[in-house]
Amino acid sequence: MKKALKSLFVAGLFLALPLFSLAQTPPHPNGGGAPGSGNTPVGGGAPLGGGLIIMMVMGAAYGSKKVFKAFK
Repeated sequence: MKKALKSLFVAGLFLALPLFSLAQTPPHPNGGGAPGSGNTPVGGGAPLGGGLIIMMVMGAAYGSKKVFKAFK
């Protein structure tokens, strides 16, 4: 029961974290102009690599934990 409660708390924390971690609203793409009227693409100029690297590190940690547990 205690382990289930701890897991539920951690899951709730991860679900609520994005609500509290917003610093400011993002700017409108193209400086408020019409789509395609500026130098930035219509979807904006957001980098794609940040989340991918985090997911790869988490996957590597999970995999190494499983391998360590299998050899133990």
